[in-house]
Amino acid sequence: MKIALTGGIACGKSLLSSYLNSFGIETLDADDIVHELIPAEERRRIASVIFGDKAARKALEARIHPLVRSRLEAWEDGAAEGSIRLSVIPLLFEVHWDGKYDIICCVASKRENQIARMVATRGYSREDAEARLAAQMPVCEKAARSQYIIQNDGTAEELRMKAQAFADWLKEIRNGRRT
Repeated sequence: MKIALTGGIACGKSLLSSYLNSFGIETLDADDIVHELIPAEERRRIASVIFGDKAARKALEARIHPLVRSRLEAWEDGAAEGSIRLSVIPLLFEVHWDGKYDIICCVASKRENQIARMVATRGYSREDAEARLAAQMPVCEKAARSQYIIQNDGTAEELRMKAQAFADWLKEIRNGRRT
């Protein structure tokens, strides 16, 4: 069973992943793979260009995405019997990898919450936050194309409880008790 987690920027994918890990779901984040491939200082320089230049962004993605896909596939295929592995892929639908997964979960937030989080926790200006949102598919579209949706507009504890429910659901499917 191949499982992916997606969602918009600042919707809580990383926090949700950490909760899922604590509940026995193994995760690998495509962003972490990108961070291994491109040093932090270069990522900052690139970000200042690609979020305003669609052609530059597409050229970079054409080089990076095959490397990320290859790493994810190797990790997914290496799962131990009975384990549950979930790939965290923020741009799952944008890169058309959704057909490779049996279950897609989308973590979603209201647009204003996304912007507020980017400003508060990442130090972006409102304009930078808006540019990043404009570069991605709207989270409502991602949610509409997913089998499981986690709405994250509340507290971290509320998200933890939703992560537990999702982990339990995945374990029931793995054990053949739910479809």
